[in-house]
Amino acid sequence: MKLDTKEFELKMQKAIGAYQENLSVIRAGQANTAVLGKVMFEYWGTPTLITSMADVRVVDSKTVTVTPYDATTLKEMEKAILASDVGITPTNDGKIIRLVFPQLTEERRKELVKQVQKMGEDAKVAIRNIRRDANDLCKKMKKDGDMTEDEQKASEKAVQDLTDKYVKDVDAVTSKKEKEIMQI
Repeated sequence: MKLDTKEFELKMQKAIGAYQENLSVIRAGQANTAVLGKVMFEYWGTPTLITSMADVRVVDSKTVTVTPYDATTLKEMEKAILASDVGITPTNDGKIIRLVFPQLTEERRKELVKQVQKMGEDAKVAIRNIRRDANDLCKKMKKDGDMTEDEQKASEKAVQDLTDKYVKDVDAVTSKKEKEIMQI
């Protein structure tokens, strides 16, 4: 009985999805609403996502506006953005919060590229850990007599092929993000 690799492929897809989601928060000098994706503020004593209580839009390549649905929350949202790790100082005109993305310095771009490469390595490690789990399962199945040696070898090769495919995908995503960051 050969190993069913679907479960492991799904886990690898999730690892890449998580990596891409983490990358969306890294700003590349371009206005991007994803930077506010995890920023919370106090609303009636409850931590609430800014994106769920405001219209967040990209106005131009350097500006994001935040228009609260409830005008009384403007100050709290502004405080939350200041306290977050977004790294942009919001300006408030009484109705709208504006986030103006500054042009990145060459040094900052290189730091961001290093950060992206480290995140890419972490994603590859996660994929390799999934491969290890699959191979451990193959060995256990062979030991228990549920799999022949040929089936074990075929299963391990199938898992390795999946691993190679998803590691390539991580490299492609990383390369794309690096280009985006280095582009002026």
